[in-house]
Amino acid sequence: MTDIFARKALLPNGWTDNVRLEVSAGRIRRVTARGKPEPEDFVAGIVIPGLCNTHSHAFQRALAGRTEERSAAGQDNFWTWRERMYDLASRIDASTLGAIAAQAYSEMLASGYTSVAEFHYLHREPGGDTGDQMFHALCKAAEQSGIRLTYVPVLYERAGFDRPEPTAQQKLFALDTAGFLDHYSRAAKRAGERLNVGIGAHSLRAVSAESLTEIARTALDAKVPLHLHIAEQQREVDDCLSNYGRRPVRWLLENYDVGDGWCLVHATHMDADETEALARSGAVVCLCPSTEANLGDGLFPLQPYLQDDGRIAIGSDSHISINPFEELRWLEYGQRLWSQSRNVAAIDEPHVGHELFSRALAGGAHACAQHPAGLEVGAAADLVVLYAEDPMLVGHDEASLLDALVFSGYRLPIERVMVHGDWRVVEGTHVAQDDLRAAYASAQHRIGAVR
Repeated sequence: MTDIFARKALLPNGWTDNVRLEVSAGRIRRVTARGKPEPEDFVAGIVIPGLCNTHSHAFQRALAGRTEERSAAGQDNFWTWRERMYDLASRIDASTLGAIAAQAYSEMLASGYTSVAEFHYLHREPGGDTGDQMFHALCKAAEQSGIRLTYVPVLYERAGFDRPEPTAQQKLFALDTAGFLDHYSRAAKRAGERLNVGIGAHSLRAVSAESLTEIARTALDAKVPLHLHIAEQQREVDDCLSNYGRRPVRWLLENYDVGDGWCLVHATHMDADETEALARSGAVVCLCPSTEANLGDGLFPLQPYLQDDGRIAIGSDSHISINPFEELRWLEYGQRLWSQSRNVAAIDEPHVGHELFSRALAGGAHACAQHPAGLEVGAAADLVVLYAEDPMLVGHDEASLLDALVFSGYRLPIERVMVHGDWRVVEGTHVAQDDLRAAYASAQHRIGAVR
């Protein structure tokens, strides 16, 4: 048992002083506002709920910084980056994946994420048959780091809308629908207190309409979230128009009952009608601003989407940055650059930081099947302790605390992070940092140069 007394805590109804959180069996069992600490309580300055990293490709953490030189052709884009990613994937076995994932997950915890949705399509080891080794490696990495995991196995069956077979490089990812659903079923049996299991389709280009229908039905019957990349690149939009006669989001909305159980990742390239319809569908859109910027994807139409009460979450995707507050900052900054205005995401309340944090908290928890979310009775004891006297926060009142956290680009003032009642970060450092870093360094040496 670890009970916490917070001088200030962000509860579902707002900032509250002198909050006592009683924790038992990994969950918050009682919340007492304006109380006093008990002798054995951990006394914290500021406590906020942890955020969900709603879109992760853990193995790509090993690619960060390796693709930033101009190619000989001098026309670099998402598709040339993808070739480098394929080369990396061809070098990763289960042991290497586990070391990379554990490092990435520990970095997530140290930055204020307490859970992650692992959008996983690297189903085979190099030269190996399909099995569950890669899944087991991710589960072990989550256990080593202590992060809460939502495992989202992903169907990837073809090279494109008009290319029904995967390329040689994509065979590490490819499964037929029956084999994929068997894998999902085995994974789902392992679900428990710290492991949720969703279901995923890579994209409209990589999954046939018939297969998407089948896995969407499976997700609906099992009452688990369905995650899907969509409309990330203009080329995908053009190919979808050529083959399906509709833009990707429009086609999806017309052919499936997209709603509460869906999480669409990126949805970058939408017209106004698609944006309005998607917002009103009840689906969550996961935005990954640092990766979307790094890959040159484009900018999501945030303001009209939020004006129609669209739901959002955030993710670090390819992990060129692992910092939830930086994702929120660049989500807003991209909109400012595009619109040449400020405070674009301040739709329901005047403070952008508070609005973005609140929306990402709710949307991420929903897309990761974590209910209830936040610091309330019955919720998982997943929380972040901030140094109240850190220069980033000192002098701010309740109205601007989250603005400071999101828009002050300094070292994060994180003192501790708890997941399921256990302290995973203490004095700003992950409790297994040295061991995980050593394993990651060994994995990087095994990978070698990525071409």
